Amino acid sequence: MTKYLTSNHSVLNVHKKPNKRSEIVTQMIFGESFSILKKTGKWLKIKIREDNYKGYIKNKKFSNFVIPTHKIKVLKAKVYNIFNKRKKIDEMTFGSKIRVTDKSRGLMKFSKGWINCKDVVPITFKEKNFFKNITIFKNIRYKWGGKSFRGI
Repeated sequence: MTKYLTSNHSVLNVHKKPNKRSEIVTQMIFGESFSILKKTGKWLKIKIREDNYKGYIKNKKFSNFVIPTHKIKVLKAKVYNIFNKRKKIDEMTFGSKIRVTDKSRGLMKFSKGWINCKDVVPITFKEKNFFKNITIFKNIRYKWGGKSFRGI
């Protein structure tokens, strides 16, 4: 059985070679899972579970495999430190997967903080009209291998 880890970083570049200056082949977004194929110094050669891309990422702290319950449905969703202070600590990109552990006052709690309920849908949700929300990507710059609001 293959052991998977889950990315707990908003966006993580996956390189062709174990070097920061190497070509970016794709990106991993929060909640995507991967297996480690090989360790090379400070780098990990990985295979992404969702799309089978292979490449190198820096060896950082990752979560054990997490089964997500929800996914982000907006271009970028704000993540708050605690639900009553509304202090933004991060942003999650469209398609990021989270495991909700609590709900309160229109917000959902997951491993990184709190997020607005209106910004997420259940992981099993499938849009009937796939192109309905395509305009959210208008004016997003092109980036080779990009998967986030910073470039696709």
